[in-house]
Amino acid sequence: MKFRYLAFILSFLFSQGSLSAQEIYILNGVITDASSNETLIGVNLIVPSAKTGVTTNDYGYYSIKLPAGEYDIQVSYLGYQSIREKIILDENKKLDFQLSESSQNLDEIVITSDIEGLNIKKPEMSMNKLSINTIQNLPVVFGEVDVVKSLLLLPGVSNAGEGSSGFNVRGGAVDQNLILLDEATIYNSSHLFGLFSVFNPDAIKDLKLYKGGIPAEYGGRVSSVLDIYQRDGNSKNFKMKGGIGAISSRLLAEGPIVKDKGSFLIGGRSSYAHLFLKLTDNNNSAYFYDLNTKLSYKLDESNKLLLSGYFGRDVFNISQNFENTYGNAVLNLRWNHILSDNIFTNLSAIYSDYYYGLNLNFVGFKWDSGIRNLNLKYDFNHYINDDFQLKYGMQNTYYQFNPGEIAPIDENSGINYFKLINKYALENALYISAEHRFSDKLSAEYGIRFSSFFRLGQKEYNIYENDEPVNYDAERGIYSEAEPIGTGTASKSTILKAYNNFEPRVAIAYALTDKQSLKLSYNRMAQYLHLLSNTSSPTPLDVWAPSGTFIKPQILHQYAVGYYSNLKNNTYSLEIESFFKKIENRIDYINGANLIANNAIERVVLNGESRAYGLELLLRKNKGRLKGWLAYTLSRSEQRTPGRNLSEPGINNGEWYRSNYDKTHDLSITSSYDLNEKWQFNANFILQTGLATTFPTAQYRYEGLTVPVYGQRNEDRLPSYHRLDVSATYTPSKKTGMKMQSSWNFGIYNIYNRSNAYSITFRENQETRRNEAVRLSLFGIIPSITYNFQF
Repeated sequence: MKFRYLAFILSFLFSQGSLSAQEIYILNGVITDASSNETLIGVNLIVPSAKTGVTTNDYGYYSIKLPAGEYDIQVSYLGYQSIREKIILDENKKLDFQLSESSQNLDEIVITSDIEGLNIKKPEMSMNKLSINTIQNLPVVFGEVDVVKSLLLLPGVSNAGEGSSGFNVRGGAVDQNLILLDEATIYNSSHLFGLFSVFNPDAIKDLKLYKGGIPAEYGGRVSSVLDIYQRDGNSKNFKMKGGIGAISSRLLAEGPIVKDKGSFLIGGRSSYAHLFLKLTDNNNSAYFYDLNTKLSYKLDESNKLLLSGYFGRDVFNISQNFENTYGNAVLNLRWNHILSDNIFTNLSAIYSDYYYGLNLNFVGFKWDSGIRNLNLKYDFNHYINDDFQLKYGMQNTYYQFNPGEIAPIDENSGINYFKLINKYALENALYISAEHRFSDKLSAEYGIRFSSFFRLGQKEYNIYENDEPVNYDAERGIYSEAEPIGTGTASKSTILKAYNNFEPRVAIAYALTDKQSLKLSYNRMAQYLHLLSNTSSPTPLDVWAPSGTFIKPQILHQYAVGYYSNLKNNTYSLEIESFFKKIENRIDYINGANLIANNAIERVVLNGESRAYGLELLLRKNKGRLKGWLAYTLSRSEQRTPGRNLSEPGINNGEWYRSNYDKTHDLSITSSYDLNEKWQFNANFILQTGLATTFPTAQYRYEGLTVPVYGQRNEDRLPSYHRLDVSATYTPSKKTGMKMQSSWNFGIYNIYNRSNAYSITFRENQETRRNEAVRLSLFGIIPSITYNFQF
């Protein structure tokens, strides 16, 4: 009820300034796909005579205020036939639109200002959108369409190399990305240790990646937000689609529950390469499977229920002696409600679970760990007038962390049961954000988020002398774990530590002309969760830990400025952005830190800081048979951990050093050529500076052993990374009377067979007795073929 009253007051206050002698009315509705009733995100509804317009929100809803009169309404969306309709607005009117897919397929992967480009005059920057059609046509490893691998072709986005998990944005770590699937948090976005992502492209409707200028509705991470929405399902007709590839296959079905009111969608994927290993003497296997599902039901014109879920698992087995199982499970129940003609609300109850398990048969025990959270969120879209829109709401998230549990497999294993102490936390947030058009040239999006984090009581916690869980030995010059002087206990209703943060956000756009604009943004954000990992690419064994007495929340300050231009009637577009960000309280690890099965992680970490800065360029060709983009990033990502006082050196003598994900140069060229209606050709070229690493600088002999001596952290690099991928898609002509449409995708990954270094190790050559460097490479040239179908 409080939000209802707030909505009424805000509507009254802001509407007064727009009233005149002429009556003002509201036109609102929902825009959907004519063939499926699928709601469409980001559709443009333009009123040329009033020089105004609006786009649909994440649920296809729009609302616009206009003076009484007659108008020519234009509705347009990439890949769909535009609609023009005349209306007489003499009262508040609800008008839904249904768009039909365009019969022309040549522009399906065009990046335009409508869907994949930034609107020149909109206060929206550091954000990229990719259509699923674009992603499905990019050449990828093993021919498997991959959302995350597609993001790596954008400026400011990279990863820790082939076979690595997740992605890094503007020099940030993997755990600093908020990944949402239908509003539910995904904690591990990778299958098979980074070879594939968990997102089934057939089930995805829309995705946005925010690298900066992040709206106030998002919080909890300090690097980026990847917001992905699944399709609702077809409420008109039953449809199926899928694909058969070299490594995995997928199948998706959708159809009406009640025609034009309710729909279902269910899709599954599974890899099967491990089945061929059973035909050989190889006892090892690695495979994944996942399931996407969604139910949608329209109760009436103002209310809609949606239930969506995802379940995925990876299994890695070595000779039946070692089995690793991990994956995500999420569930979200949402209620869309049109509160009034200009207020749209969404209430969500979300469950998210990330599980990691090990069965070590050769030593007789199993290991379970993970993180669960329950999230209740209530969001409002409030269309005050054509020049002023509000978003506001609240979010409450309860966390349960299971750092690890060891149990014997059987009575004869000789292993005793051992349980690391569970941790609990509560995160709350209130936010309000405004999109404000001051004039035809100047617009802004500004807001504030107030977040709070409560570290709750647990069964047992350590007490340290002077509250210092890490010791420093001045004589030896090393840090070590402090011994607790006692323990305490507290119930889950007790607050052990509380943090509160104001997180202001602002983005401003100034249109130099109708084709050019300048934009700038500032973000302050807080992250209360930390992924405990001292590798450049996190593994499933890494665990999440909450902020508390000794581990402080990470605090981001990010500034960005950009220039945007549409050239030759949007045939080309150019985006140039420069950014600087600083993160407080970025944790670092003392030398020799043990993160596995550690019940007191505070004894091996210190609070430091990080910074990243750079220049990004994105040049795109949007029209014609040849389309694509060139993305280039020049950047630096650094970290340092000074001493806690003047007598301590800190990590790396308190000096700045390259982060594990620092890459000075990152260039990618993506192209697509439409030969005719049947054949399409695609190519990617990637060139990157090698990852930062630490090589030994000397060695000495001690009791018959060779002991390496290492230099400063990450002062060396792996060799430069580069490769070229190509693919061709053949779509046969659809025969008259046939409902089935098929296509073939032929691809070659790393066509010139570049041996890119995953790592470099050093050893003594047994013949020459001299030290030598050994390069480990994961992938050479990989051909692939995939058959896709739908009916």
